[in-house]
Amino acid sequence: MHLQTNNQMKQSLKQTIAILFGGCSSEYSVSLSSAHAVIQNLDKQKYMPIPIGISQNGQWYYFHGDIDKLLTDTWCNLEDCTPATLSPDKSQHGLLLLEDHIVRTIKLDAVFPVLHGKNGEDGTLQGMVELSGIPLIGCGTLPSALCMDKDRAHKLVAASGIRVPLSLLLTSSSQTPKAANFAEQIGYPLFVKPVKAGSSYGITKVPNESALAKAILLAFEYDNEVLLEEAIEGFEVGCAIIGTEILTVGEVDEIELSGGFFDFTEKYTLKTSDIHVPARIDKTISNTIKETAKRIYQILGCRIFARVDMFLTPDGEIVFNEVNTIPGFTEHSRFPGMLKAAGYSFPQILDTIIELGVSA
Repeated sequence: MHLQTNNQMKQSLKQTIAILFGGCSSEYSVSLSSAHAVIQNLDKQKYMPIPIGISQNGQWYYFHGDIDKLLTDTWCNLEDCTPATLSPDKSQHGLLLLEDHIVRTIKLDAVFPVLHGKNGEDGTLQGMVELSGIPLIGCGTLPSALCMDKDRAHKLVAASGIRVPLSLLLTSSSQTPKAANFAEQIGYPLFVKPVKAGSSYGITKVPNESALAKAILLAFEYDNEVLLEEAIEGFEVGCAIIGTEILTVGEVDEIELSGGFFDFTEKYTLKTSDIHVPARIDKTISNTIKETAKRIYQILGCRIFARVDMFLTPDGEIVFNEVNTIPGFTEHSRFPGMLKAAGYSFPQILDTIIELGVSA
C-alpha cells in the first residue's frame, strides 16, 4: 500500500492557482511587477501558485524559476521555462506542459490573469479560460471587453443616467477635420485617447488645434479606434471593489496632480503627483462616490474585483472615467491601497478574490 507523506498530503490539500503574466501588450512590464507581488503575497499554506508567463511574442510557458526574475524581465529562458498552454477540454481542467514530445497535465483549481491591456484584460484571455471550464479569478469575457472599450462603456453607463464626458469616436486618422470641428464645439484642452488601451498609453492632453492631428496619429498607433474627450474640471477619484452580489468597497482615493494628467510616468513613479487615501473630501460625497462606483460596476457586469475611476468636479458632480478589470497589483498600487485603508491586508485581498472566483 502506498502511503502519502505528510508533506505530500499538505501539498495535495492546497489549491493550484495559475498566475498568468506578461503578454502581447504595451503594459507587459507592469504585468511582471503585479504578478511578482501577487505570487509573493499568496498564502502558501492554502495555495500553490503555478506561474504561466506569456512572452511579448505570444509564446506560453510554465515558469518554474526564481520569481525575482520577473522584476528584471529575465524569466523567459530555456532553463526556467517549459512550453505550455491551457487545455480547452473541460474534462482536463488544466495546464498542458509540452516537453520532450510528451504532454503532461497540471490540474488547476483556478486561473488568475494578472495581465493588463490588450490580449489580457480585454476579454480575449477570459474567453479562453471560460472555454476551458476552469474557474476565473476576475471579470468574465463580456464585462472585460466592455470595460476595455471606453466608448461603449461610456454609452452604457450614460444610458443609466450617470454623467460621462462629451466625446467623439474616430475610426480613421483621415477624420481629423471632423475632430477639429468637434474640438471647436467643446473647447480646449481636450483628451485624445485610444479606445482600447491602458496605463495611459497613447493618450494626449491637447491644449490647442495645432497639436490635435499629431495626438490623433499617436492614439491610432495603439488602437484602430480613437476617442476625443472633453477635459473634466476637478480631480480623479477611484474605488476598489470586491464581490459579485455583495460588494465590498475600499476607501475612495484621490489623485492630486501638479499639472498635466495622470500619464504612464505619473502612474508608476508619482514623480510630481500624490495619491491620497482616503480622499480629502466630505464623508457624504465619499459615500455617494462609492454608491456610484457600485452602480457602474453592476451596469457593466463586473464580478470578483475591479477598480472604478471617476472625476469629481468642483461643484460636487461625479463623472465616470473608466473601469480597470485587472488593476495594478503591486503592493503600492491604487487597488490594494484603497482596500488597505479599509482594513484589508494584501494577502487578505488575494484570499478573498480567489475564494470568490473558485466558488463562483
